[in-house]
Amino acid sequence: MQTTVTQLAELVQGRVHGEERIIVAARPMNEAGPNDITFIESDRNLRYLKKCRAYTAVVPPALAARRHELLSSDGTPLTLIEVADPLTAFVTLVRHLHGQSAEPSPSIDPRAVIHPTAQIGPEATLHPFVVIGEGSILGARCRLYSGVVVGRNCRLGDDVVLHPHVVLYDGTILGNRVIVHANAVLGADGFGYRLQGGRHVKMPQFGTVEVGDDVEIGAGTTIDRGTFQATRIGAGTKIDNLVQIGHNCQIGKHNLFVSQVGIAGSCSTGDYVVIAGQVGVSDHVHIADRAIIGARSGVVRDVPTGERMLGAPARPESEEKRILLSLTKLPELCRDIRQVKQQLGLDRGAA
Repeated sequence: MQTTVTQLAELVQGRVHGEERIIVAARPMNEAGPNDITFIESDRNLRYLKKCRAYTAVVPPALAARRHELLSSDGTPLTLIEVADPLTAFVTLVRHLHGQSAEPSPSIDPRAVIHPTAQIGPEATLHPFVVIGEGSILGARCRLYSGVVVGRNCRLGDDVVLHPHVVLYDGTILGNRVIVHANAVLGADGFGYRLQGGRHVKMPQFGTVEVGDDVEIGAGTTIDRGTFQATRIGAGTKIDNLVQIGHNCQIGKHNLFVSQVGIAGSCSTGDYVVIAGQVGVSDHVHIADRAIIGARSGVVRDVPTGERMLGAPARPESEEKRILLSLTKLPELCRDIRQVKQQLGLDRGAA
């Protein structure tokens, strides 16, 4: 698609600074060419301008006020579209310029297998080889892609999207507008065993999984059913790929879990908790509201409200950073100790 800067500014309700240009595509700064539009969120992104070939950018008001400093890689002054939120505006421009293939009209493929007692809401789309179990209920406008399996007595809200090969075990409940990406498994048995007579005996898992509205769950993620109660994921929480959430966990609202997080059974979190990549959380731990856990940390005790934790075992971030800084000085400290021992005649290797 080809359009002008003025037309794009009208689309995002922005203000133009600079000369009119013809735009053919929207691309990030490292890929944009002279006929593309890019975006600059803040001062942190200005260093990329040295290699940016674009002549047009979406910028916030603070950068628009410094427009004479904004030059492309060949020194050409940029034409700017000033908006309050450059990223959101740029998303709108990408959709406008590049378009997205429209979803097919709602339909149920004849190769889908639907139990006679299942209830399918209006305008649902079921792709080939979807399986819907006995007594399950799907809300309006649900989209289930090929290979999805919904067990017995599951309930899905409106506008739920299940990508290929998602599995919902019996009794799983999803709220409205939930998105589950490929190969995720919700409701598998929790990892519970008791040692009896020298053997690991499986504990029955009678609970379910309940997911609130507007939750997104990444590819390959697994959420286990509770032992006697439901494992719950609060509304608005976003879970990345390859995350494991154990049985009986109670996850709060609007949490962010990055990839490869592992949360052991019976843990709980407050609201707006952030857990970075490869964090491990020991069982029965509570992480309170707005706490942030740094990448690769190991959480073995409760985390207070608003605390920032880092390290394994996780400590308050400021304390862990002091420890890490001290470790960088360890080789120098060892050398000094060897010198002192030599001077005192205590270093056997020097004898």
